[in-house]
Amino acid sequence: MSRIVLHAPFAGWLAPLAEVPDPVFADGMMGEGVAIDPLEPVVRAPCDAEVSALPASRHAVTLRLANGAELLIHVGLETVALGGEGFTAHVAPGQKVATGDPLLCFDLDLVARRAKSLLSPIVAIGDGFGFAPLAPGRAVAAGEEIGAVTGEGRADADASGEALSAEVAVGAAHGIHARPAAKIAAAAKGFAAEIRLAANGKSADARSPVALMALGLGQGERAILTARGADVAAALAAVAAAVEQAEAAPPAPAAQAPTAAPAHADALRGICAAPGFAVGPAARLALAEIRVEEKGRGEAAERSALVAARAALGAQLLGAGGIAEAQAALLDDPELVAAAEAELAAGRSAGFAWRAATEASANALRATGNPLLIERIDDLHDIERQLLAALAGESVAIRDLPEGAILLADALLPSQLLALDLGRVGGIATARGGATSHAAILAAAAGVPMLVALGDGLAAIAEGAVLILDADAGTLMAAPDAEALAAAGRRVDERRRQRAAEVAAAAEECRMADGTRIEIFANLASAEEAARAVAAGAEGCGLLRTEFLFHDRPAAPSEDEQAAAYAEVARALGGRPLIVRTLDAGGDKPLPYLAMPPEDNPALGLRGVRLSLARPDLLAAQLRAILRAAPAGDLRIMVPMIVDLAELRAVRAALAAEAAALGVVAVPLGVMIETPAAALLAASIAAEADFLSVGTNDLSQYALAADRGNPATAARIDALHPAVLRLVAAAGEGARAHGRWFGICGGVASDPLAAAILIGLGATELSATPAAIPALKAAVRGLDLVGCQALAARALTAADAAEVRALARGAIR
Repeated sequence: MSRIVLHAPFAGWLAPLAEVPDPVFADGMMGEGVAIDPLEPVVRAPCDAEVSALPASRHAVTLRLANGAELLIHVGLETVALGGEGFTAHVAPGQKVATGDPLLCFDLDLVARRAKSLLSPIVAIGDGFGFAPLAPGRAVAAGEEIGAVTGEGRADADASGEALSAEVAVGAAHGIHARPAAKIAAAAKGFAAEIRLAANGKSADARSPVALMALGLGQGERAILTARGADVAAALAAVAAAVEQAEAAPPAPAAQAPTAAPAHADALRGICAAPGFAVGPAARLALAEIRVEEKGRGEAAERSALVAARAALGAQLLGAGGIAEAQAALLDDPELVAAAEAELAAGRSAGFAWRAATEASANALRATGNPLLIERIDDLHDIERQLLAALAGESVAIRDLPEGAILLADALLPSQLLALDLGRVGGIATARGGATSHAAILAAAAGVPMLVALGDGLAAIAEGAVLILDADAGTLMAAPDAEALAAAGRRVDERRRQRAAEVAAAAEECRMADGTRIEIFANLASAEEAARAVAAGAEGCGLLRTEFLFHDRPAAPSEDEQAAAYAEVARALGGRPLIVRTLDAGGDKPLPYLAMPPEDNPALGLRGVRLSLARPDLLAAQLRAILRAAPAGDLRIMVPMIVDLAELRAVRAALAAEAAALGVVAVPLGVMIETPAAALLAASIAAEADFLSVGTNDLSQYALAADRGNPATAARIDALHPAVLRLVAAAGEGARAHGRWFGICGGVASDPLAAAILIGLGATELSATPAAIPALKAAVRGLDLVGCQALAARALTAADAAEVRALARGAIR
């Protein structure tokens, strides 16, 4: 088996591909790989290769490796919509590149603001090829090993037998780029036939996302699709549907509202680099200049000193983790080292040589005029200062700060921030710098509010002056009056106590102020999420989405694979309740191996339980896997998209049959209330269902006739709309009539503002995102049932969602 080692194309945070917020990548539709959240704007070749594809938008580049695999490096998500803005290519298709050669440059700030995400997938494409990642979940420097592409490729498709052709028109809004190419390839892989798409004198294997992207087809352009071999009619129909499937363009970023002028005359205005609010004394960062001698003691001695200092500092930075590790790469930057070597050869000292090399590189970055590259000058000077300190045997430690200090600086370097006792820092304010600087990233990760670009006025603030830093509002109040200071102090103290109390109490079971027990569960899609949820205080899993096992693959997962995955989640929950939702696919979430025809109204089509009942083999295998996964006492099964009792009865019969075959007890079987029909028929459904749980996401879009996937209508969807709440109330009444457990597992359950209303409508369980659990528990503990019921009754009579939210805010004041 061929194995090609890959090196990071840029510095940043190395993450598992599953964390990419796009199922085309996260679920492996494009292939196996990793992702990096970039900290620098240059994409370099991760190995020796040939450039095989470069779209006109320059947002991605594909390399052909020596073993035949194609490697896609995709900068950010939905960046094709930028139309090439902010991207510069340094290579062309057919060009040979060596490890470390620059491939692309991009405007990091622009892409960060306008892309769906900066997380950049790196994916091995091609049947028979895999990706072995090397320890994702860590910071990496450019050029550091991140994994390997393995495999030899797969045999060609069957090209013998009957051939059929059809003319197709590309439906995707931005043409055939990564996402539609992956979907077309996934559809083609479900058939043995050879399938090709041809246009403009070029032809592409429909199984190859890279080849499909290389056709350069835009929306509405026509091409000839040909299938030859077995099952050609079905293959042609399925792939044609994938080519012609419309894909909405991502919504344009909302225009930023103009920021209001500071409410206080003495307030400075800056840019929020890390959110938060702080009050404290001004403490100015003042660093003494490190002096260096120009003349050296001889080239050999100075070279030896520089090598030793670089090695020592590199080891220190690599041990510090995070951005410090990425900075360590600058110590071995070939241009910096070569420039320093030239100075040493001219008789300069090691310190003078490195300072001269640094300044030359800084000047080159300034000359670009690119604000993102100019921000990186701080990193050069940071490394310079640390290296000069190492050469001189000095320390770069920062002065001791008063408790809660607002640190003032012209600019703040990452090493300076790392040297601070952040427990004593209330906030940070700098005269210059940018919101995407490494120091800003570190401040945000540490939870320290930070303002940048405050300007020359920062220099006029006296040491020790009391400041109010409101990063969210972008203001630094330099001379607050007594009233403003008192209000700010109360705000800081209240939020600090609230946050600490929420986290400290998160592990305790949740009870309302009157003693009513409310379970706080988590919505999950993996064992990793389950572990994080338990640490955040989750008391169980209210919704395990099983689709992560089924989507974007050429065949359904086996029973054994499913059982192992569900068992891993159950182990992570440590005996806490686990509610597993059966497959919710079909319609707008098609499975390529089912070759389903396109639907005009996919949200109303063959999805959820309808698909499971149409494919009893899939349902039976999933039910067996769930029954094998965990002790019966910990486990419940929930069925999605139920409309009436007939569907529930069919699933219960299947569950009873599989339980009998395995010789186990059939676990509780419940219904996910997400259609208006199920909510209105909740009383009859609850007569036979073991529990009900409301999925407010789909219920809201159906009730409000607004597609949550459509940018033009998604903003209209609010689960606190009184129409949706009346359906939730009907479901609660139905559950209560038969003494059934009643929960909420939609997105609104994560909102502490909604908790009182949902509980007032009858919910005794809320299933939220893991990160929301501490605050949600704290909100519920302050409620009483009578008050919740009264608020819910008022909400049902409100005119719209805005009125409901106003009622909810008024109730918690």
